[in-house]
Amino acid sequence: MDITSVAGIVASIALILLGQALEGGAIGSILQATAALIVFGGTFGATMVAFPTKDFVRGMKMLKLVFSNPKHDLGALTQRIVEFASVARRDGVLALESRLPEIDDPFLRKALQFAVDGVDAEVSRSSLEAAIDAEFQEQSVAAKVWESMGGFAPTIGILGAVLGLIHVMENLNDPSKLGGGIATAFVATVYGVGSANLLFLPFANKLKRKLALEKERKTVIAEGVLSIQEGLNPRVLEEKLRAYTGEASPPPAEKKAA
Repeated sequence: MDITSVAGIVASIALILLGQALEGGAIGSILQATAALIVFGGTFGATMVAFPTKDFVRGMKMLKLVFSNPKHDLGALTQRIVEFASVARRDGVLALESRLPEIDDPFLRKALQFAVDGVDAEVSRSSLEAAIDAEFQEQSVAAKVWESMGGFAPTIGILGAVLGLIHVMENLNDPSKLGGGIATAFVATVYGVGSANLLFLPFANKLKRKLALEKERKTVIAEGVLSIQEGLNPRVLEEKLRAYTGEASPPPAEKKAA
């Protein structure tokens, strides 16, 4: 679980409610079912209009990625690719075929299968890069869905406030209802601005970052396997992949005193 997503949502909402309480306001005054219905219903409806069904559904499904914490241990991945390079250098690329069944990562297995099958390096590169870019572009739509919701919500909140004020104006003959009616009207604005900046836009940013990390991981795999095809020395390959991951090379072992 991504603890920062959960902790951030809980902390932000809790502290806002605490501030409301410290100012003497009742927490119940900002819990309005009608305002929530207008803002969230209108926001989801506008987003459904803005995106095809397939893209909207993908955006909803990928929300779980905001709260999950997939492993992106590029250091361990680098070491594994270097290990494959050592096997290929010692026993030949075909020796990697026996290692394919033990590889859980579909993209890594696909890339190594290209190498084992003797696919031309340029064909392998174009195929792998096309697969990386296509998946990244397709999944990035999910972030755009939530980003759009962050844009629609504040405006829908203002719409809800205006609708509430219209209702207030209809009851001007009863001054006792004016204060509460106006307060209720502006709750919709709170919901719109709050949901956009506490939920929808942060969701979009988190998705963008995690998708970028996944693209980086697959790029490391592609470059590593292509280098194995080229017969690059495992030590040189390790330095190359560490440059991609931004990791410093391990310091050389100190020579023991004779």
